[in-house]
Amino acid sequence: MTKIVQTTPYLDQKPGTSGLRKKVPVFQQKNYAENFIQSIFDSLEGFSGDTLVIGGDGRYYNREVIQIAIKMAAANGFGRVLVGRGGILSTPAASNVIRKYKAFGGIVLSASHNPGGPTEDFGIKYNIGNGGPAPEKVTDAIFARTRTIDQYKIADVPDVNLDIEGSQDVDGMEVVVINPVADYAELMEELFDFPAIRRLLSGGFRIVFDAMSAVTGPYAKEILENRLGAAKGSVLNFIPLPDFGGHHPDPNLVHARALYEEMMGEDAPDFGAASDGDGDRNLIIGKGIFITPSDSLAILAANATLAPGYSKGLAGIARSMPTSAAADRVAEKLGIGIYETPTGWKFFGNLMDAGMVTICGEESAGTGSSHVREKDGLWAVLLWLNILSVRMESVADIASQHWTTYGRNYYSRHDYEEVDTDAANGLVSALRDQLSILPGKTFGKLKVATADDFSYNDPVDKSVSSNQGIRILFEGGSRVVFRLSGTGTSGATLRVYIERYEPDASRHNFDTQEALADLIAVADEIAGIKSRTGRTEPTVIT
Repeated sequence: MTKIVQTTPYLDQKPGTSGLRKKVPVFQQKNYAENFIQSIFDSLEGFSGDTLVIGGDGRYYNREVIQIAIKMAAANGFGRVLVGRGGILSTPAASNVIRKYKAFGGIVLSASHNPGGPTEDFGIKYNIGNGGPAPEKVTDAIFARTRTIDQYKIADVPDVNLDIEGSQDVDGMEVVVINPVADYAELMEELFDFPAIRRLLSGGFRIVFDAMSAVTGPYAKEILENRLGAAKGSVLNFIPLPDFGGHHPDPNLVHARALYEEMMGEDAPDFGAASDGDGDRNLIIGKGIFITPSDSLAILAANATLAPGYSKGLAGIARSMPTSAAADRVAEKLGIGIYETPTGWKFFGNLMDAGMVTICGEESAGTGSSHVREKDGLWAVLLWLNILSVRMESVADIASQHWTTYGRNYYSRHDYEEVDTDAANGLVSALRDQLSILPGKTFGKLKVATADDFSYNDPVDKSVSSNQGIRILFEGGSRVVFRLSGTGTSGATLRVYIERYEPDASRHNFDTQEALADLIAVADEIAGIKSRTGRTEPTVIT
């Protein structure tokens, strides 16, 4: 039986770069989640009798909202829902399920790499039929609907048992609880040379993977240990917990510090990796060497043909604008297209659907390929292992040889988190006011070549995305980028990206922050970070 529930709008439900993210108590407000889910359904057409995929990263409040979403899907006319057992589906696995079963779309419940718990973060995003995040025209329509919504529809039925695989009826709609890992693992076996990786791991090659008590745990346990034969105990923190064990599930050098220190030790494993809350980000560390996400993208692209799924070559490479230009040099050498997009995986979807791009990446620890329409943390780990199993060289040697061939892009991101929103907006506004007068200015040995506010013209659908980040480019290839992030839930996060290109192989072994010191100082001089935000140093450096 369908209930029509009267409601009133919440005016703060504008999706960010990857859905709506707020603190759990915000989502627990009366009708808050229901309003947003109904606004999703009201913004879609032609789904009657079709399939919807629902899953999440297991964080606090995940199960409750899944029950709401299932009942609302039934009331709104979907014919079938596929949901991961226990409410679990990593973001890349959800994308794969949408694509494999030709679903109309999917609702993914996650706040990605943000903390979880009763007072921490929660999120809802909608993925379209290609498996990727909804494009801006869809999220704009959803937001517009949230501001006028006056009722929602929900089936008045008992909760679904999410812990038993199989089919159930919910008010005439079929709900199928699926194994969350099986389809994804099958896809990975198609892409990568599992026998070669098994030989590598059986020959004494040691790995460690920190799942950070998040969603990738069951996937990594099944694939790395059960199917590939990594030593038992290689996968750490593999049980997803609602509060991620009280830790911040962001695979960077701050929140995965223990892994970093282990990999820098005398008896370090050969390969270390981690993934985030919803499984779409990755951290790659070799024995004694951290591989930046920008370098990882470039190295994976340069070596991708060593894996069966990419043996015929790449159609092209795409990177977000703040990501270093290391991948550009690979694309140039391979003679394939390189595309620079705004931040947000949804911008890669059009390029992949059009067959223009095979591998994509963002500096924020996200890499992936056209196998799904999301970034994919475990995919990156497996491609690294496939490359290592063929080349039989260390991570450090592969990186060193890559830099010798292509040059090194020294690169770092400085995050200033929970900055006063007015102060952050004032900083960006002041930067925009300087854009016309910065070119030609000299700061020490650095001379500004160009300065702009990045705008993207989509080559596929011809849409235009403006105000995507302030770029200051210096002569010789160095640059500084300023951008306000849309992934936080309180205050503003100012991200500053600093990059220097160094073609001289004799200068490839400097400490990154040392190599970028003059650019870091110039970034503060131009933007007035300290004076405007009151921050003397970044919250996180990656």
